[in-house]
Amino acid sequence: MGVAVRGELAEFLRSHRERVTPEAVGLPLVGRRRTPGLRREELATLAGVSIDYLVRLEQGRDTNPSPAVIMAIGDALRLSVGEKRHFAMLALKTNGAPLEELCPSHRALTNEIRPTLRTLLDRANPMPAFIAGPLSDVLAWNESWRTVVAPLGILDEQQPNLARYIFLNPAARHVMSDWAGAADSQTSVLRAAHPRWSSDQHFVALIDELRAVPEFAKRWETHRVSLPRPRVLRLAHPDAGQLTLTLESLTTEEDQHLETWLAYDEATDAAIRTLLATSLRIVRRA
Repeated sequence: MGVAVRGELAEFLRSHRERVTPEAVGLPLVGRRRTPGLRREELATLAGVSIDYLVRLEQGRDTNPSPAVIMAIGDALRLSVGEKRHFAMLALKTNGAPLEELCPSHRALTNEIRPTLRTLLDRANPMPAFIAGPLSDVLAWNESWRTVVAPLGILDEQQPNLARYIFLNPAARHVMSDWAGAADSQTSVLRAAHPRWSSDQHFVALIDELRAVPEFAKRWETHRVSLPRPRVLRLAHPDAGQLTLTLESLTTEEDQHLETWLAYDEATDAAIRTLLATSLRIVRRA
């Protein structure tokens, strides 16, 4: 694990350094640049570390950066809170100690859902809601969410997975009004899960499968990281027309997410109510 994780840390640093422009951090453009982003000496100066130390980090030869160094480099790279957390977890894992020792709250990946979380899911009706695991597996859903997404093909597989749906199901490109944004989001969520679950066989198999898709592989190499957060989703629904939804997520210590889909506007609210009423009438006739 150590060599692979050191490589992840090095790739993360190089990727994010190349993404930050000198203008973004108030540095003048001096001389011709062979690569995009910041030079190593510029990042070292901004973070208050030596160039030699930064080179050792990027080459995976220094495997124990201090919290102060992690924060300084994170600030210099303009990392988000989620990206700083990801950077810190990668740095911790390069020590070679099991994550269980470094983070006592770490648990094995599980699809078991706490009864109280399932109760919250059921009581969310008639608002569509579902529970996803850290690898984007859809573990459970309420009847309202099933009614909304069943025509979209999300539940076609025996074990639905949001990342697989977006990258492997052609219907996703027609359904998602902002497919590229959804693809970015799913890739970033899986990147965030990598430090904690990279040794899990299911995770490895999922990433190997997705990396065969060029659109995913390109995004995966950018090392962008994000955590579930409120966002707007626009769907071209085959039965209800255009739906605009606000997605709100509650995260548990098992890294499971209870996500609710709130109608963004009155038109969406009316369309969802019609879908649910139509579904109820069909069930009653059956």
